[in-house]
Amino acid sequence: MAEVESFNDFIRGKTIFVTGATGFVGKVFVEKILRVQPEIKRLYLLIRAPNSDLATQRLHNKVFGKELFKVLKEKWGADFRCFISDKVVAVAGDVSLQNLGIKDKNMFNQMLKELDIIVHTAATTNFNERYDVAMSTNTMGAFHIVSFAKNCHKIEIVLHLSTAYVCGEAEGVILEKPLHGDQMKKGSAKLDIKLEKQLIEDKLTELRMHETNEEEIKSVMKSFGLARANVHGWPNTYVFTKAMGEMILMKMKGTLPFIIIRPTMIISTQFEPFPGWIEGFRTIDVIVFHYVNGTMKSLVGIGETILDVIPVDMVVNFMIAASMAISKGLSKNLVYHVGSSLRNPFTLNDLVDDMYYYFTKYPFVDEYGKTIVVTKKLTISSHVNHLSQNKVVIKIEDFLKPFSMFKGIFDDKNAESLRMVTKRVASMDGRFDFGFDPKSINWKDYMMNIHFPGLMKHSIKKLSIGSKM
Repeated sequence: MAEVESFNDFIRGKTIFVTGATGFVGKVFVEKILRVQPEIKRLYLLIRAPNSDLATQRLHNKVFGKELFKVLKEKWGADFRCFISDKVVAVAGDVSLQNLGIKDKNMFNQMLKELDIIVHTAATTNFNERYDVAMSTNTMGAFHIVSFAKNCHKIEIVLHLSTAYVCGEAEGVILEKPLHGDQMKKGSAKLDIKLEKQLIEDKLTELRMHETNEEEIKSVMKSFGLARANVHGWPNTYVFTKAMGEMILMKMKGTLPFIIIRPTMIISTQFEPFPGWIEGFRTIDVIVFHYVNGTMKSLVGIGETILDVIPVDMVVNFMIAASMAISKGLSKNLVYHVGSSLRNPFTLNDLVDDMYYYFTKYPFVDEYGKTIVVTKKLTISSHVNHLSQNKVVIKIEDFLKPFSMFKGIFDDKNAESLRMVTKRVASMDGRFDFGFDPKSINWKDYMMNIHFPGLMKHSIKKLSIGSKM
């Protein structure tokens, strides 16, 4: 370990390709890389757009225009745009397409020659996505990334960001093991990804033959995805298609230097680039939102259920550390869980208590200036009582049940081993923090002083009370 460079030294001079840069984790990863190592050679960011001009425009609107980058902008001042233009290339494309949808052949060939690291974070995270869309992005996106990576001349590491919930409705200690196509969650029918693709095509053909309108097609394909997920033992289309993506990776990877990182429920930044930044609503935040605006009084769940949450900057730190560890031969493991349930559990009861204490002290003021006063804790019950709930809450409860009643704990022996290996490396990076130990989190302090205030500022206050979640 004495000869191992720091994380910053590892990144220096590298050319990195990131998919999903407009997403939550992708943005935080890009920001950290540019902030801690300005001497990166180049950062290629795949942006879903028909051409490079629109890709660049979307990049500045959806990524660099966000408050997340305020620390980096303050650092560079008037030179920020020049710095970004020099280091970042917007690549027009789409992971769901062959060759990642990259039409610029010169850029495509240049990337094949230059790339050192590929970070694949692109995904549709909508649990109730239509099946054809989720399959194209989450499953076939993995196929296209591997196909692309195999043609790269000097690739050091390919990092695939998955989700710990590819385990389905598992119970007990869930190990950091690869997924294979012959691993079924329930039932006797073997999961055949080619068959699933064919079923999608057949369903779409049938709908179009009957001249079904687009709205109805969307609805049918959403229901179809959920039905297929349930048949094979997964609770929603998102985790089902992500699981199939992993299966494809395992079948295709060959000798590629590959790692699969499975974070649990990702929530706001704990420290970097500043505490409490979040975009949109993470899983538990749906509960927070409906509790503070008074639409949710009770929730189907088990109070002792562990809500495995982890700050997004901790996930990004792990991604960087794991990339170096695999590249330098410091770790041989393929799959890593990044979560908190084993080493520092946070329960549904903890969330209920923290919400009550925070929002009685700091009541929510809606868009019309009305103060919504919280008078009771959210009631947790293992029994469904839809008589007292409106349709929105019933839908939310169905969405949350796989988490509010989850009976698994994610083992993180591989992640802990990597923590031990990289501990000294992290200490070499001076003022930049690369920590990812969940035991360091004080959940009450984090929720009360970081997450809830950040959620109110960046997500809840920007969402109209009348908007649909």
